[in-house]
Amino acid sequence: MRALVIGGTGPTGHHIVNGLIRRGYRVEILHRGNHEVPEIPPEVLHHHMDPYDPAVLESFFSTAPRYDICIATYGRLRAIAAATRGRVGRIISAGGVPAYRGYMNPALDAPVGLPCPVPEDAVRVCSPAEDEKGWRIVQTEDALFAVHPQATHVRYPYVYGKYQPLPREWPILRRVLDGRDFIILPDGGLTLHHMGYADNVAHGILLAVDQPDASQGRIYNCADEEVFSLRQSVAIIAAAVGRSIEVVSMPWELAPCTRPLVMQPLTTHRVLDISRIRGELGYRDAVPAREALARTARWLAENPPAPGGIEEMVLEDPFDYAAEDRLRAAWESAVAGMEQVAFTTEPGYTMSYSGPGGRARSSTTFNT
Repeated sequence: MRALVIGGTGPTGHHIVNGLIRRGYRVEILHRGNHEVPEIPPEVLHHHMDPYDPAVLESFFSTAPRYDICIATYGRLRAIAAATRGRVGRIISAGGVPAYRGYMNPALDAPVGLPCPVPEDAVRVCSPAEDEKGWRIVQTEDALFAVHPQATHVRYPYVYGKYQPLPREWPILRRVLDGRDFIILPDGGLTLHHMGYADNVAHGILLAVDQPDASQGRIYNCADEEVFSLRQSVAIIAAAVGRSIEVVSMPWELAPCTRPLVMQPLTTHRVLDISRIRGELGYRDAVPAREALARTARWLAENPPAPGGIEEMVLEDPFDYAAEDRLRAAWESAVAGMEQVAFTTEPGYTMSYSGPGGRARSSTTFNT
């Protein structure tokens, strides 16, 4: 059996390549060749060309031997779909969750924010005016299934792990490693942002490889089974390198330094419904999310991005610690100067609440 992976050297690529090899495929990869990763075995044949050029793709597939399966994780999927028509046995592709209306522009929904969780049949971006990137993704999905109605398409959220060119964990980890004793988080750091560890979402692709009858013609959300709040992510990342850091909560509107962590204009949630891939393909995390995030933090600590380099440029985090110190001082001064307002009756957590600070027991003994 022959398999072609388009991409192959990014965060998920080597997991997919090696998973196909374990399944008995003879694997080839098509990519630019700008960089290689040591996890790709030497027996894998590399085709170095531009997967973004439709003419290059058409020329390649018109002369290449027929592949039993093509997995497209990189490049122009519309061009790949057209060039592979009638030339591959199956196509499995990876795309992005910005196809969902409100993922990049949460103000589109009323009330503001995405549905939670977001199922595969949620409303997609309807026009370029709503979100240009999301609109292009929607058009690409439609073009794929128009040419390959039996294709399988996997929608990735933000993917993390080795070789991620936008390491969202770095703004947290660098502050920890730089010895900062606090990090500012917006609105308590309670925002939920669904992510997918590279090994996990690659596992989702490979489940589709294993189950062609169940997965053909289907779209799947694929992400970690556990979703962390921003505050939880900070704690896991710091603990992974043996450190701790104080969280200073501030209103989102006053904390511009937190934008690289939230990655959107509001602190609303981004949570995917992954019940379809769990139910139809039996998806479970290959690596538990807590361990996956800790592994990523340790890898970044051993392979830190260069200060001011391309990763930090893409993250758009200035790491302006002096400004953060002034911001914290101004916030604490404002809070200290607030009038202490007394309520005629102290507000409670409702009588149904039984946790810390809740209503005291009405009896010292417990009767069944």
